[in-house]
Amino acid sequence: MKTMRINLNKKGFTIIEVVLVLAIAGLIFLMVFIALPAMQRAQRDTQRRNDYSALSTAITNYMTNNNGRFPSACTSTLTNGSASTSDSGICSSTLKYINSLDQGGATGFADDPSGNDYALNVKKLTGAASEVTALTVTNTTDGSYVWVYQNADCSAKDSNDQSMPAYKQGSRNFAIYGQLENGTYCSESK
Repeated sequence: MKTMRINLNKKGFTIIEVVLVLAIAGLIFLMVFIALPAMQRAQRDTQRRNDYSALSTAITNYMTNNNGRFPSACTSTLTNGSASTSDSGICSSTLKYINSLDQGGATGFADDPSGNDYALNVKKLTGAASEVTALTVTNTTDGSYVWVYQNADCSAKDSNDQSMPAYKQGSRNFAIYGQLENGTYCSESK
């Protein structure tokens, strides 16, 4: 009679191998979900920097077409390509330059990447000590506040060692200052 031979060498994965693969896959997914919001914030900040650069170009164009005169001081909210206040300065006059820089979008410079309207503030600095102190910005993380300062450059530092506007004599010098989600932004005219 023949004896039957049983093969005990079965091929397959052990429980430990399956759990290990699932744990590694879980860690990869966790890292992606942690990194995604940071990447989105960085992308929105990049768009804000581009918008601030377009604003700087618009102000320079305004000054070129108005005999070097800086736009009047004002505060306004830019909503869908128009200013919400009845001012006579940059909040109305510069919009045609801002909109000419739009790359085909419906709202142009009006909406920041978070979907909020930009709040535009224009101020001429005179060198008073209280003005420099007043430049400290309330920490807003939505990035919708933009300040334009005449007679300013970006030579001052805030408490986080980031550039911020400081008084600098000269009517053609201006600084654009904005709050980003990952810090602040300051750019000066050249």
